[in-house]
Amino acid sequence: MFRQPYFPRARDSNRLRPTSRALGLRERHQILKREVFTPWLVQRLELLAKASSDIGYTTFLKNFKTAIQTNGVWRHPKTDDDPRSPTGVWRPLELNQPRALLTALKEAFSAVGESAVDTQLLYSYNGLVANGRFRKVDVADQQQLSDLRYPVEWYPATRAIQRTIHLHVGPTNSGKTYHALKRLEEAKSGVYAGPLRLLAHEIYSRLNAKGKICDLVTGDERIINLEAIPSATMKSCTVEMVPLNEDFDVAVIDEIQMIAHQQRGWAWTQALLGLKAREVHLCGEERTVPLIRELVASMGDKLEIHTYKRLSPLKTMSTSLRGSLSELRKGDCVVVFSRVGIHAMKRDIERATQKRVAVVYGSLPPEIRAQQARLFNDPDNDYDVLVASDAIGMGLNLAIKRIIFESLQKYNGSFHEIIAFNEIKQIAGRAGRFRTAAQAEREGESQSNESSPTIPSPNLGLVTTLEECDLPIVRKAMENEAAPIMSAGIFPPTSVLIKFAAYFPPSTSFSYILLRLHEISLMHPRFTLCQLKDQIPIADVIQPVKNLTTQDRIIFCAAPANTRQKGMDVILAAFARCVGENSSGALLDIPELPLDILDEEITLDRNYLERLEKLHKALILYLWLSYRFAGVFINQAMAFYVKGLVEERIDKMLAEFSASPQIRERIRKMREKALERIHEMAESPSDNNENEFTAETEMPDKSYIHDLSDEPELADQPLRQDIADRLYVSPGQTAKHTRSTYVRAERTENPIQA
Repeated sequence: MFRQPYFPRARDSNRLRPTSRALGLRERHQILKREVFTPWLVQRLELLAKASSDIGYTTFLKNFKTAIQTNGVWRHPKTDDDPRSPTGVWRPLELNQPRALLTALKEAFSAVGESAVDTQLLYSYNGLVANGRFRKVDVADQQQLSDLRYPVEWYPATRAIQRTIHLHVGPTNSGKTYHALKRLEEAKSGVYAGPLRLLAHEIYSRLNAKGKICDLVTGDERIINLEAIPSATMKSCTVEMVPLNEDFDVAVIDEIQMIAHQQRGWAWTQALLGLKAREVHLCGEERTVPLIRELVASMGDKLEIHTYKRLSPLKTMSTSLRGSLSELRKGDCVVVFSRVGIHAMKRDIERATQKRVAVVYGSLPPEIRAQQARLFNDPDNDYDVLVASDAIGMGLNLAIKRIIFESLQKYNGSFHEIIAFNEIKQIAGRAGRFRTAAQAEREGESQSNESSPTIPSPNLGLVTTLEECDLPIVRKAMENEAAPIMSAGIFPPTSVLIKFAAYFPPSTSFSYILLRLHEISLMHPRFTLCQLKDQIPIADVIQPVKNLTTQDRIIFCAAPANTRQKGMDVILAAFARCVGENSSGALLDIPELPLDILDEEITLDRNYLERLEKLHKALILYLWLSYRFAGVFINQAMAFYVKGLVEERIDKMLAEFSASPQIRERIRKMREKALERIHEMAESPSDNNENEFTAETEMPDKSYIHDLSDEPELADQPLRQDIADRLYVSPGQTAKHTRSTYVRAERTENPIQA
């Protein structure tokens, strides 16, 4: 079963079914199987036409309804001076022909549902309006501008430097990152680029502890040592924030296999192609070697490959814990994929074993997270067990002896699914760690970059599951070898977006401009265009805001905002108005921010928790914008303080929710339902898709059951390409021109660089 792509909901679609739930996967398949999709679509077109206030869009929907009912063909009256269509057929897009559009709507409906149908219709209408105004020369210029085959040429200053690329490859716990960081510590100037804020914080603390003055740069937080003498020569960043205009002696890019990630891969490609460092160290999986070898050759740089073996053995246990928490022992780590689940598991373990439990997850404040890690790593205290999210899979320094998956199901924003095999392997590989950073510092090791610890480690890493039904999947994942990575993700540079947008009338929807650029982009087989995620709904939310420049809209589309969360679209629009009107962005002057919740007493109420979460997301967005529009959003320090207050309340609420028998019973029933679905699928697995199991379940209280950590997924999630490549693409286009312009909902930083 393939992973469903994400289609943003069209603005009017949420008004169509006020009392009825969305159609489920099985219901949609039944509609298609019984060949009643066309009558359903006709009814949908009528509802959309009634709900829309756009006369042009309403006419488009009515004409399309008539066309599919009569099998008609749209034609545009030809004139002698009309250069747009020599045949007289109205075809600004192939998808604007009824038959092609009907096919695309069926595919979108099957893969995602009604919201995808609504979005496809809106996209086709925008194309009809915008592209109908272009002359042949305009279309040719657009196609030339959208030629993205040679991203190596986007960084001429870097191409002028002769660089040496060191590729450190090996399994988890093999010392590859250790050696790269040792070289960084020896350099006079350098930069670390990692996938998570947790890792950026960890390297920032490590370098400063060793006397290397280091700055921290992430999307919504920057710690700059302005008073340091001499000034900081090191930077620790999330990979999206690497400075491409600075010169460094050494650069370290961690988790290089994420260069193929469907949404974030562009950031790794940008760092590899653009960092101005004479020595660049890449750390990751061995499956990246063929691609990196090709990329380095195309850049004219020198490549040195360092291969590592695991320093301690790793074994999958023959049995699970069979649901018994009393089987836990010192050094165990229980992996849970939701914050409320983490707090609930902590309470259960303490009751069942009388052991003390540390917790680590992405959204914990860095100081608390570091304290919890130290408590667990210290063998002389009584914190014996760790409960953590999947954030540990990216290489946090934790002395874990055994990994226990509480479940393999993770909520993806719509339903529960089994996590990918490579993610299981990456998390499992954290068991039996050779040594933590703290141990290495105490031992005073000073090994060179070319050396590797050769003494066999006595630390046998073990992997198992809490429930027996999950163990076969873990065992299969551990035996599975991932295919080599053959393409790197890229995204159009800001300069290209600005020039491309200039071809369209000012009233053109910016979301359509983004989609159109993705649709016509020309790509080299070595590269893949990263898919749009939250940018499209964000662009639609801020579209009515006046006086925003194209640059402003690009910045907002890159913001960490989830418009699917209730009320966030209102807050996002308010922030955009502050920029468009150049008005006060003081924290207390924005009435849409629900700051009054901090005056209320904490109550064990779902609605109260949802409001806290919304405020927390809004404050993160405010901080992110404060670094891009410093003259508008001026209360950065106050926002950090309020954010801390909100985090304290959220953690207290989650701890209380985990103790609620009603909430815990809901979680138990939800998990049982998902397990039943997994059993059904396990009995008849697909031969063509061995790496994926998907369980679609109803979520009773998804707003606080799912993971709220804002941490990105650990590896790229494969999508069934034969479906994805055909969405929004005309039947006549070649494979190298096809692009999937939408992806399933995930919370990661958006791949448009401000």
